[in-house]
Amino acid sequence: MRDNGSDAERVRNEFSGTAHGLVIQTGVIEGDVRFELPRPELPVPRQVPAGSAQFVNREPVLAEIDGWVGDGGGLAVLSGLPGVGKSATVRRWAQEERGRFPGGEFYIDFAELRAQAGGDVSAGVSRCLRALGVEDRYLPDTLGELTGMLRSLTADKRVLMVLDDVTEPAQVRALVPGAPGSVVLATSQSMLGELLDDGARLMPLEPLSAEHGLQLLRRLCGEERIAEGGEGTAERIVASCGGLPVALHVAAARLVMHPRLPVAALADELADDRRRLDALRRGGERTVSAVFGVAYAGLPAPAARLYRLLGLHPGRHWDAGSAAAAAGTTIAHAAEQLDVLETASLVAVTPDGRYEFHDLVRLHAREQAAQEDDEAERTAAVARIVDHLLTRAAQADLAVMGRRMRIGSYTDRLGESDRATAFAGRQEALDWLDAWRGELLSAQQTAADHGWHRRVWELAEALTALFLNRRYLNDWVRSGDLGARHAAADGNPAAEARLRTLLSRPLMDRDELRRARRELETAVARADESGHTLLRASVREFQGRYWDRCDPARAVTTYEEAMVFYRAAGDERGIAIGRYFMGCAQHAVGRTEAARATLEDAYDGFMAIDDRRMGARALAAIGGVLRDLGQRAEAVAALEEAVTMLRERGAAHYEAQVCETLAELAEERGDHERWRLHLTRALEIYEAGGGPRAVELRRRLTGAANGPNDANGSKCADGSQGADGADGLNGVDGADGAATGGA
Repeated sequence: MRDNGSDAERVRNEFSGTAHGLVIQTGVIEGDVRFELPRPELPVPRQVPAGSAQFVNREPVLAEIDGWVGDGGGLAVLSGLPGVGKSATVRRWAQEERGRFPGGEFYIDFAELRAQAGGDVSAGVSRCLRALGVEDRYLPDTLGELTGMLRSLTADKRVLMVLDDVTEPAQVRALVPGAPGSVVLATSQSMLGELLDDGARLMPLEPLSAEHGLQLLRRLCGEERIAEGGEGTAERIVASCGGLPVALHVAAARLVMHPRLPVAALADELADDRRRLDALRRGGERTVSAVFGVAYAGLPAPAARLYRLLGLHPGRHWDAGSAAAAAGTTIAHAAEQLDVLETASLVAVTPDGRYEFHDLVRLHAREQAAQEDDEAERTAAVARIVDHLLTRAAQADLAVMGRRMRIGSYTDRLGESDRATAFAGRQEALDWLDAWRGELLSAQQTAADHGWHRRVWELAEALTALFLNRRYLNDWVRSGDLGARHAAADGNPAAEARLRTLLSRPLMDRDELRRARRELETAVARADESGHTLLRASVREFQGRYWDRCDPARAVTTYEEAMVFYRAAGDERGIAIGRYFMGCAQHAVGRTEAARATLEDAYDGFMAIDDRRMGARALAAIGGVLRDLGQRAEAVAALEEAVTMLRERGAAHYEAQVCETLAELAEERGDHERWRLHLTRALEIYEAGGGPRAVELRRRLTGAANGPNDANGSKCADGSQGADGADGLNGVDGADGAATGGA
């Protein structure tokens, strides 16, 4: 202790113990004391999580990011459906560019922020500011001030901002750094098109291809484990996962963690739609379903309901009309909700303007419907969709086939509004039937599963408009057989007769003559039971087509029977059809002059009622007769005109048969170039429709290095095969008559 005098205050100035910082000893202090402590140096933020060790087929995306941001920096938004690998891709890019950003690499997971109470854009900006050393007491209160502070603190050095699971453009705009050359990479289920005004590059991310999905599965499991399943098994797993990396990772984890699980058993489990989402689980967690569940939970109620009901839609595609039918709303309202679902990347728009689910998303939507909508509502939604597709098929049938005989009343039920929204023309309607073939067939099967007999057989009859013009033989057989069986179950002999009659056509195309004969014999019995005069004519005409293949003389007799009923019904088109087939049968048995006269009458009859399709077929048959009469030039002219008319009407199958006849005439003239031209066109048509003639034509073209081969079979004069049962115009497609017009 120190004594400062008798009048001064006595001051103690002692210190003991250990000091771990600055210590100042003093007595009496007058004025302010200021401490200047050195601030500890903060580490540069490196917050972006490491990317996946197994990473395939995103190199083009990484290169695109490189090319877009360059040295000048920039903003890119990777979008796509849940689980497609958006986060893994941006993390991989950040990992490869580590060290390029001296100001730091920041990472904000907005899904995590949304899960926290009060988590918002301000919370994301605040996290970045804290990483830059700003204490909470100095953080501004408003988003604008927070954003301004962030830009000020990042104005000197390039930084990287990785923003995961963004839902709003504002989340990105608030986190754009200040330094030139900085990069912002955002991932979102939405495309965030509003950010185009900010110079953003929008990069949709697609699922992995089958090749790269297999590559990822092999890397995750090892070649030996994958090889255990045998050839094609791993490919089945990849296909069931639909190219989603999240699904492939889960499938691989099951194989790795359960070495006794056969690869083929997992493939079978994943192939079953009813078990697939359960199979894609890791431990007790349904990982893939949970990924979609997060996106689904964010939907507004109307969009969520539409999402669930679209999971029940037959087939893979739908439009706003189908969606409106599913939800029982207007098309405008459905279109609004589809926009919401598209924005959430839960549905995708196809190149033709329709919508589709990823397969796993569809299963998730269906699962949610089973959990949240009662059975009555689900059934009603499916019925509305099937009825909508049947209405559209009816509109298309009318546009393509005109006033043909129909047993079903589906066209009669069309109201004024249905007719107002019908197709502009025949070709548009035919193209629609072709594009929607999968959905229409799925709707028919769905109706069968529910026991809706009338809907099943009416769809089968309506689809004939497609199958008569574009011959998908296997689909036609399945649809016709299903329709005939449900017509019988419906107690409608006329409908059963009609569909069994039509079914005979693709069966004969596939050379299943015995079954075709059985179907026709049953059809005759059911038609006679129904008492329907025009139908009785039609089934006998079809039966004549069978006898054309097996017994041409008997075919003439059968056509005569059909003509009796056509005349009794007063059906002009039916009479013309009867003449056409009668002429073909006369030609087949060698009555060439009589055949020419009969076919010319048939041609005149078709043109009088403006049936250019059947008129073209009659003209082709006349060309065949002229060929046999030695009038080759006239025959070629008639056949070429027939090809033009058939092409105009979209009757590709008949065009192919006439092309074969023209090829033979070219061969006889030694014109190899025209021979190859006509035969190649015929091959293209047969291959597109699955016709068995394709194999023979391909063999002939392949073996024709030095010139055309033999015709390989004697042909009737109209371009068809003779009565030996081989394919051809005279033996395959004659049943077109009653199916396409008044009959």
